Amino acid sequence: MNGGAEMINIAVLGYGTIGSGVVEVLNINGESIGKKAGDTINIKYVLDLKEFPGDPIMEKLVHDVNIILEDPEIKIVVEVMGGVEPAYTFVKTALLKGKSVVTSNKELVAKHGAELLKIAKERNLNFLFEASVGGGIPIIRPLNQSLTADEIMEITGILNGTTNFILSKMTDEGLDFETALKNAQDLGYAERNPSADVDGYDACRKIAILSSLAFGMQVDYEDIYTEGITKITDTDIKYAKALGAKIKLFATSVRDEKDNIHAMVAPMLIKSSHPLYSVDNVLNGIFVRGNVIGDVMFYGSGAGKLPTASAVVADVVDAAKHLGKNIWTIWSSKKLELTDINQVSHRFFVRVNGKSAELTKELMDQFGDIELVNVDGMEDETAFITGSITEQEFKDKKDSLDNLQSVIRVRF
Repeated sequence: MNGGAEMINIAVLGYGTIGSGVVEVLNINGESIGKKAGDTINIKYVLDLKEFPGDPIMEKLVHDVNIILEDPEIKIVVEVMGGVEPAYTFVKTALLKGKSVVTSNKELVAKHGAELLKIAKERNLNFLFEASVGGGIPIIRPLNQSLTADEIMEITGILNGTTNFILSKMTDEGLDFETALKNAQDLGYAERNPSADVDGYDACRKIAILSSLAFGMQVDYEDIYTEGITKITDTDIKYAKALGAKIKLFATSVRDEKDNIHAMVAPMLIKSSHPLYSVDNVLNGIFVRGNVIGDVMFYGSGAGKLPTASAVVADVVDAAKHLGKNIWTIWSSKKLELTDINQVSHRFFVRVNGKSAELTKELMDQFGDIELVNVDGMEDETAFITGSITEQEFKDKKDSLDNLQSVIRVRF
């Protein structure tokens, strides 16, 4: 495609997995995408430090971002580089130079979303980031446009495909954590250094973005209590099965009746009555409860080259349809003070070494009414579920257990 009057020129920053996916999606569906956008969308430049010999992208490839930033023909910049810098500098400069920006970069959005939205609004541009949460699942736009009549009471998501895949493998095949992780790495679902996924940081950034949008104020991901799945064992999974439950890594944000909001990322035991129970393998699911609409579920591919690229291109179309007109997003830079997680109540599934009538009595003295969980073959430990107590109460009681094996929160 060559530059012409009926054309919207865009530039793609980063030709990695998602950047090449964006090019591919526009090549495969260019005609229908053009119809939806009202004009042909033409990739004029692709920025990357590397060379790609033999790839047709070479004729559009540039190594200097200023070529893109200084070109008045570029109306939309697509940032798919990842990381905060230099992405933040490039995106901010693009907006200041009158270009709308579309990004899939959750680190950037979680850290600077409010500021970049403000710059876009002041200049009648758009900063769109559908692909930063949930890959190909539309969730940002529904929160922003379709659910505006509702007060959002809860958002709970399985927002990380890697951890969901690992937990599914452990559940379906009885694997231990290390083996399931190795499996995920071999299939390309987990990085060589999987910390961002398995320690819960990826899900934490995503729930920070969703919470900021749902409640209209800045939720800092550093303030969100985050626990990953590295301590979940194959024994925990056996108990979950005995309870007719599954273990899922939940990223949750809840507004209570007093308008206090808390957020956390942690493994949870859930039963089949929970809407996210059947979200398995690398799929993501997001459950939203509104005070008027009730419960809404979003479900699909939360990652991967083409699903994520598809969400990026949908934002490009949205930006193309709204050139010179800002799409209203409520996310102020005013910081939302989250409730101290220690005040939040849960039931807890607990495993301790040892099994005796005496130990059971001690535990009942300690935790009050407990529900014992028995699994064949577990003769040398006691497992139980507490009543609903605050995180702080549980911490205080837990300190006196010198033989603690495992703790998982319970959502039933």
